[in-house]
Amino acid sequence: MHATPTLKRSLPELQQVEAIIQEDNNVHLHSKVLCHAPCDDDLLPIYALTLGNTAQDIPCVTYVAGIHGLERIGTQVVIAFLEGLLERLKWDRVLADILQRVRINILPIINPVGMLNATRSNGQGIDLMRNAPVDSHEKTIWLAGGHRISSVLPWYRGKSGDVMQPEAQALCDFIKKEVLPAPFSLVLDCHSGFGFRNQIWFPYAKSRLEPIKHLKEVYYLRQLFMQTYPHQDYLFEPQSQHYLTHGDLWDFLYQQSLASNNVFLPLTLEMGSWRWIRKNPLQLRRLQGLYHPVKPHRLNRVLRSHLILMEFLLHATLSYQNWLNLSEMPGLEQQARALWYS
Repeated sequence: MHATPTLKRSLPELQQVEAIIQEDNNVHLHSKVLCHAPCDDDLLPIYALTLGNTAQDIPCVTYVAGIHGLERIGTQVVIAFLEGLLERLKWDRVLADILQRVRINILPIINPVGMLNATRSNGQGIDLMRNAPVDSHEKTIWLAGGHRISSVLPWYRGKSGDVMQPEAQALCDFIKKEVLPAPFSLVLDCHSGFGFRNQIWFPYAKSRLEPIKHLKEVYYLRQLFMQTYPHQDYLFEPQSQHYLTHGDLWDFLYQQSLASNNVFLPLTLEMGSWRWIRKNPLQLRRLQGLYHPVKPHRLNRVLRSHLILMEFLLHATLSYQNWLNLSEMPGLEQQARALWYS
């Protein structure tokens, strides 16, 4: 069952996703509903959209957004990227050829109820990015690192021992079934609301002391990006450089991926919303202004400014065999540790 027309009018991003799905000429696009999120007396669908080769031995890149309902700019960036791909497929033979050798997954709104209600949490008051069964054994930031006190407070993890929320479980099930079997996969999870700079984070969020197993691969990917686009404005580093959290979904899924020999690299794009506030302090009059560019020209700039990163990750996934072995060069692990863990 889909959302009622009244709800969808209140959630234009969901309406936009369903309009894309229903277009007759989108023969390359496949979609499915992962689950429905309860919203009062109704249910809102959580969609997964797929382009490209669906064979399990094909590399894949996945773009995720809308885990925090307040951060709707992430959803809008992902939808803009998808719309561009679909337009190009009408004439771009190069892109059509690329999609024979790679798979693109797009999960644009993981938390539709939170987005409808303009809350960080889902409809149960639980922060989905604090909801995985992962605990930090180091000191986390108070409250914001995830807590079990009450759903009245932000960053609530849920009760100890409870199963994950339906939205978080649906995301994890999709990643385990559709992404982890790939020989190589990248994820970009789009958020906003932290700092003046755009930042790319990778696990772990749970530890400042423990690097991930694929540290040198992430380090070499960072080098590729910065050498290819030397004028970019991203800070690329572990999330733990900023704060530690319990229950991070990507920590949980990354650890799940270690059971195989496949390479799974989840990244988080944290769009620096403080720069929008600095340029337009009046947007603080609305809660959404903390996380979303209000001025139309600034919104348009954000929607196009991350397309280079998203395109780069697509091509890095497609061409992983050309560069992944180079990350085994002597000294890269030491350089990465010196940069991030000294």
